[in-house]
Amino acid sequence: MRSLSRSVPAPAHLGVDVLGVPAGSPVELDLRLESVVEGVLVSGTVTATMSGECVRCLDPVTAPLVVDLQELYAFPGARPGSEPDEDDDTEPLPEMNGDLIDLEPALRDAVVLALPLRPLCRDDCPGLCSECGARLEDEPGHVHDAVDPRWAALGGLAAEPEHDRST
Repeated sequence: MRSLSRSVPAPAHLGVDVLGVPAGSPVELDLRLESVVEGVLVSGTVTATMSGECVRCLDPVTAPLVVDLQELYAFPGARPGSEPDEDDDTEPLPEMNGDLIDLEPALRDAVVLALPLRPLCRDDCPGLCSECGARLEDEPGHVHDAVDPRWAALGGLAAEPEHDRST
């Protein structure tokens, strides 16, 4: 068993369109590498800073991200257990390349799954007006007096005087 702590630059496209870890920003790896029968078990935590946009108001969002990582890497050319079965739907284990392990796919999977689906700048963010796009935090009393066109004819009836409708 070996413990490993490293700071590495984040690979490109570590996230989704709205939120992710900027390429080149520091990613702290605190890992434990254990030799097991099938290969090497890598487990530990990944710490980074995610940044993106609030889905309601489009303001910048920056927050720390701590992700647990666990992946088993098979020894080169070794297949755990028997030969793969044609009916077996399980994915093959990622293999080591000599003494090297490519952590990027496992890191990408762990980080993307840990990202919030709808990042918010704060929980009570009012967002933008759906009619005109005005920022609702800057204009708290913002309203539109739009009348549904299906009810517009009834609005004209309410404006008529009582005596005109009886004739």
